[in-house]
Amino acid sequence: MTTHTDSYVRSFGPRAVFHIPHAASVIPSDVRGQFLVSDERLADEIRLMTDHLTDELFAVPEATALAVRFPVSRLVVDPERFEADEQEPMAARGMGVIYDRTGRQTPLRRPLIEPERQVLLERWYRPHHRLLTGAVDTVLQTRGTCLIIDAHSFPSIPLPYEADQDPDRPDICIGTDAFHTPPPLRNLAVTLCLDAGWTVAVNRPFAGALVPMAYFRKDARVRSVMIEVNRGLYLDEQSGARSASFDR
Repeated sequence: MTTHTDSYVRSFGPRAVFHIPHAASVIPSDVRGQFLVSDERLADEIRLMTDHLTDELFAVPEATALAVRFPVSRLVVDPERFEADEQEPMAARGMGVIYDRTGRQTPLRRPLIEPERQVLLERWYRPHHRLLTGAVDTVLQTRGTCLIIDAHSFPSIPLPYEADQDPDRPDICIGTDAFHTPPPLRNLAVTLCLDAGWTVAVNRPFAGALVPMAYFRKDARVRSVMIEVNRGLYLDEQSGARSASFDR
């Protein structure tokens, strides 16, 4: 039976954008030669650094929200970073937009010359951000506001690159931006998770919420919240396969 809500969604279009930047594990064959590590070590790094199955965890009907998924591994290019290393704090750890260090802070990639860097950015980073901006534009045009859900997961045990090494990790981390995450949105996200029986922390172990640069700190109609799920809740972290509690 069609409900009033169904009709409303169809009439006015999606109200949110789900950004899923780190679910892919693909390393294109023509990029593989840039990496210094063996196939075994690279596979292990992919296991550690991929937000496994977040594209499935955060799957919603297209009528409700648009999904923008990055198609290759974050080890190729990380779309969640600022493009310029001068703006990106993680660049100091060798993990700016193009990683040259692993999550364990060992060498990952040979130094790239600027034309190689530009090829990577033009091939994946910039088209992805154009898609993300276009998705936000679409929702704004039909709704007048847009909510971005920045969808991630994190390992149950901190990796060496992480600034927060506290082993007592929450089930859910809610990330916020001072401009784009109004307190009622933050509070709602926290309350919903607590009501579901999960422990929650705000901006710990990770902080922030992504917004396209066209709107970043400029347009309050664009709201954003990051949701990070502890992988211990849904994943066999040794294999990257879903655990028995995935459906929950």
